[in-house]
Amino acid sequence: MNSPHPPPVPVVLDVDTGVDDALALLLAATHPALDIKAVTCAAGNVSLAQVVDNTLGVLAIARRADVPVGAGAEGPLVGRPRDASHIHGANGLGDITLPAHGRAPVAVHAVELLRQTLEESSEPLTIIALAPLTNIALLLRMYPSSREKIARIVFMGGAIGTGNITAVAEFNVWADPEAAAVVLDSGVPTLMYGLEPFYAATCDQDAIDALAASSQPAAHLAAALLGYLTAGRGEEGRVPGGHAPLGDAGTVCAVIDPTILTVVDAPVDVALAPGRTRGQTIVDLRRSPVGTAGTPASVGVVAAVDVARCRDLFVGTLS
Repeated sequence: MNSPHPPPVPVVLDVDTGVDDALALLLAATHPALDIKAVTCAAGNVSLAQVVDNTLGVLAIARRADVPVGAGAEGPLVGRPRDASHIHGANGLGDITLPAHGRAPVAVHAVELLRQTLEESSEPLTIIALAPLTNIALLLRMYPSSREKIARIVFMGGAIGTGNITAVAEFNVWADPEAAAVVLDSGVPTLMYGLEPFYAATCDQDAIDALAASSQPAAHLAAALLGYLTAGRGEEGRVPGGHAPLGDAGTVCAVIDPTILTVVDAPVDVALAPGRTRGQTIVDLRRSPVGTAGTPASVGVVAAVDVARCRDLFVGTLS
C-alpha cells in the first residue's frame, strides 16, 4: 500500500542567520516535508559568533534542539568579512532578543560536520545554502568525494538583473565571489534562487497578523521578524508598502514545493575581477549561447515564483 505522503527530504542548511535566515530556519524546522540533519553557520549578515547564537536560539524556539549546529567560516576565501548589520540590526535579528537557549555548537568545524553528515547519510542530501558559500566551497575543495552524497545545492544568491549590495551584485555572492564560483563550477546539480524571487515572495499585513494570532512560539517570532522587515526593508522600494519579503524562507519553500517555481536552465558565471562588477552573477539567457572552452555549466535559475502559494505555505506551516 502506497504511503499518502512521500518521505521527507533530508537536508542540511548553511546559514548566516539574520532576519530572513531566521524565517527560513523556522519554516524548515517545522515543515514535515524536510528532515534537517544539521545546520552549519558562516559569517555574513553578522559575525560568526552572532550567527551561531542566533541559529541556536531560533532552533530552540522551533523546538528543534536536536539539530546539530556547526560554526564555520569567519570570513570569505579572499579578502575581509563585511556584514549586513545595517539591514538586519546589530544582533542580526532586527534587535529582537531571543530567550536563552543554553546550547553550544558541536566541537568540530562546520565543514567537518558537513562531511560527517553526508558520509553518515544513507541517501544523498540536499544542501540549502542561505549564506555566503564559503563553507560549501571549502567542503567541495577539501573533500571532493563528498559530491557523490549531495543530491543538489539550492542556494539563495545572485541576481539575473539588478543587485542589492551594488548595482549588479547580490550580497551572498558579493560577500565571497570566489566561493560562489567554486560551487557553480563544481558539477553538483545546483538551483539559484536569486534576488528576483527573493523580493517577489512576500507576506502582507493580513499574513503577519495571522502569524501573530497563532499559539505557536515560532509563528510569534516570524510575525515579529516580518514586522521588522515591513518597517525597514520596504524602504528599498523592491516590495509593495506594508509587505515583507520572505527572502531566504522562499528558498526553503522552493525545496518543499518545487511546483511554485518557474525555472530556466542557463550558464551562470561570477565576476571575480576587482571593481564595480565584482560579485555579479552573469546569467546567460540566450536561447543558444555559443559554447567556448571554460563556459560554465548550466544551472537551474528561478525566474519567477507563485507568490500566493509561497505565502500560504509559509504562514500555514508556522501558524
